[in-house]
Order: sequence, then C-alpha cells, then structure tokens
Amino acid sequence: MKDNEQVEGNLQTSIETVDDSEISLSEETVQTDKVEIDEETTTDNSFSAEETTDEEIDEKTEESVKEDVVLRFVDVFGEEYETKIKEDVPRHEYNNSCFSKDGNILTYEDEQYTSRLGVDVSRHQGKINWQKVKDQGAEFAFIRIGYRGYGQSGSINLDQRFYENIKAAQSAGIDVGVYFFSQAINEEEALEEARFVIDSLKGYELQLPVVYDPESILDDVARTDDVPGEQFTKNTIVFCETISENGYEPMIYSNMLWEAFNFDLSQLTEIPIWYADYEELPQTPYHFVFWQYTNEGRISGIDGPMDLDIQLVRK
Repeated sequence: MKDNEQVEGNLQTSIETVDDSEISLSEETVQTDKVEIDEETTTDNSFSAEETTDEEIDEKTEESVKEDVVLRFVDVFGEEYETKIKEDVPRHEYNNSCFSKDGNILTYEDEQYTSRLGVDVSRHQGKINWQKVKDQGAEFAFIRIGYRGYGQSGSINLDQRFYENIKAAQSAGIDVGVYFFSQAINEEEALEEARFVIDSLKGYELQLPVVYDPESILDDVARTDDVPGEQFTKNTIVFCETISENGYEPMIYSNMLWEAFNFDLSQLTEIPIWYADYEELPQTPYHFVFWQYTNEGRISGIDGPMDLDIQLVRK
C-alpha cells in the first residue's frame, strides 16, 4: 500500500494504516529558507549610577540579553515560528561552514568533529540489500523495532521486517541502533513501550542507541492529540530511564518544533538527540549527535527515496 503523506507544521511523516493505525518515521521535517537569531540588548532606564553599581548594571544587562535571544524558523509551508532560546540547554559546537554535500551525501569535518553516513529504515523500505548499502558508504543504521498505533486502542506492534533487517545489517558490518515510534499518553504506556523494546532485543547486541520517537498525527484523529508537552517530557524520561537501566543507551528523536514547543529540554540534557531537519543547515542551536538531513535520499540497496543521516563524531 502506498503511504499517505502527513505533515505536522514542519513535520512530514509517511503513514500507512496497519492494524491499529501505524505510522513510520520518514520523518519530521523542518523546512526553512531563513534562520535568524535575534539578540536585542535591553537595559533598564531606571538604572542610576548613584543607586546601582556598574557590576549590578552589567549583571542586569546580561540577564536582559539572555531573555531576548530569539530563534526564528520557517516551516515547510513558509509559516514563521519563533521561540526563546533556552539558556540552560547545551548548545552544539558545529560550524555550519564545515558541512559539505556531494550529491545527496552529506559530510562534516573540522578540528574537533568528523562524520559518518547512515540510514534509518522500517518495513516500508521493503527488502534491503544491506551489503550494497554498506558498499555505498553507509556505516550505521537505525532500524524500527516497533510502534504503537495511533488509534484509541493503541496496540503495540513489532515492525514486520525488524529481525530480518537487524540480522542482515549487522552481517554486512553496519552498526545498528533501533527506534520505537511512540503514541504513549502517559508514563505507564511509555514504560510498556520500553519493556516491549527490551524484550524484543533479547539475544541481540546494539552498537548504537535505542531511540524514543514520539510524534504527532495531523490529518487523522489520534490518541495523543490532547497530550501536552509536559506529559510528553515525562513519557520520554520514563522510557529512557528504563532503557538505560537495562544496559542500553537511550536517545531522543526530535526536530525544531518539538524542541521549541513540546519537550522541556532542560529536563533532558543528559540524553543525546537525533535531530531531524531537511534544510541545508540545521536550525537548532542545541546539541545533537545524529542529524536526519533528508527524506529524499537515494542509496544503492534500498528502493525509492529514503532517509539519510549523519553522525557527528568527536575526534
């Protein structure tokens, strides 16, 4: 069945109704023609040299600057968003001029970081020739292990090609991580999803993290429609803590809309981010480890357009 296209503001997700309404990570798109960071220094005109020391003025001015650092970004429809940059969330150190593209292959190189090419897949990619993928230069893959349907019953399902993909990818010498598409509405369901992942991984070793992938459904009624960002953050913490307690490294799949309006990133600073953004350069000011930079990539061994990623690796 051909996937229908779902767009959530700057999220573009490919879905197919399977059992309890399934959705695949294809994934969240932040399209932008412009990214601006405005820094407006404002001072309190009531400051008086007679009443306030220079040191106090400097401190207040610095606080005003921090409060007024605004990120503006544009979604796939050209709609503008803006958000205050969170000063208590670590920034990334990447130099945008060091990203380089050859065709649809992205690389990064500076004095501190280099990059590796990778893919992310689910059953929607069909039969994959993993040796050809490896020969094309892909060094890692995130494979969907399962998903929760977005219908009201919210059943949990194993990706039909998960075991086939993990065995073949690792046999080809590709490092593997997994992701779970979540539709949890509370911490209990997030814990259930984490336990499903752990049970499904028995007998397998991973070279990369287990990714928590909560997403919103736009053009259909979904069980997560009324879930606030505070609850999404709680769900994420429960999932990731459970994964960590069982010996795996957790990671979060996100984009600029989620970082701006859903996640409380200040509570998630210890968990690495897999960032999705299909612009020429990443919009986020925050630290990320993996970047899903296109959903229209082409690589030998996989039919049709698909997601391509890079990992930023400290030297």
